[in-house]
Amino acid sequence: MMTDSFSYINKLFLGFGLGLRSEHYEDILQQNPPLDWLEIITENYLVPGGKPIYYLDKIRELYPMVMHGVSLSIGSTDPLDWDHLKQVKELANRIEPVWISDHLCWTGVNGINMHDLLPLPYTVQAIDHVVAQIHQVQEFLGRQILIENVSSYLTYKQSEMSEWEFLSEIVTRADCLILLDVNNIYVSSYNHDFNPHDYLNGIDVHRVQQIHLAGHSNQGNYIIDTHDAAVIQPVWDLYAAAIKRFGAISTMIERDDNIPDLAELLSEVEHARNISAEILKEASVA
Repeated sequence: MMTDSFSYINKLFLGFGLGLRSEHYEDILQQNPPLDWLEIITENYLVPGGKPIYYLDKIRELYPMVMHGVSLSIGSTDPLDWDHLKQVKELANRIEPVWISDHLCWTGVNGINMHDLLPLPYTVQAIDHVVAQIHQVQEFLGRQILIENVSSYLTYKQSEMSEWEFLSEIVTRADCLILLDVNNIYVSSYNHDFNPHDYLNGIDVHRVQQIHLAGHSNQGNYIIDTHDAAVIQPVWDLYAAAIKRFGAISTMIERDDNIPDLAELLSEVEHARNISAEILKEASVA
């Protein structure tokens, strides 16, 4: 029977992983690389059969997995898409993910999908709406979800608080967890001229369950979160600060375009592992 609230997953640490992409299906099956877990894009596997599901089932035998969605549109004023949620639940029953995540955003309105992760105004009214939506999703799925901070390229005049205050209030009231995208924090801090460390310091250490790391495209006056390049040093530095604040957090590398050989991404995964180990070692000595 469902309860009124969920207990924390309590810092369940999976280790260091990678976003599963079709370009690496065969390499992963043949090489069984030293990854602790894999993240799938939920919508890539909401099909009854075919090659994606074939490879998913095979690779799931080798690694724990988590599901990461891009279509929940939790912030939209449209009703929740229950057909979509039913498919998500069926996929979860199939692969038994350790957790399920999606984005704190809206992707469309009036049934129109803009295929983008659009930021919300940081208002009390928006908090009330998103919290109610998350409660419904968690009740339907029977589990806590993780919500991810998105990168942004605009602000709203109506906003009443910072993004981190907005995110923190939502996860507390909805009793859900955070997928903290460190690259997105860096991108937004650059675009909106705030201190990314203020963001980290404004987040409840008990609510962060996963971290994303990725590359982006710097256009000079602004940055676009493109996931088409290696993680840059300032983002690695911000990741080190995140580990110092939040402790051992399951971390993964995202790459969605200009996808390189698996070995190159494994090198980034190993770099994240080394940074985390060094920070945690320093913390244990201090």
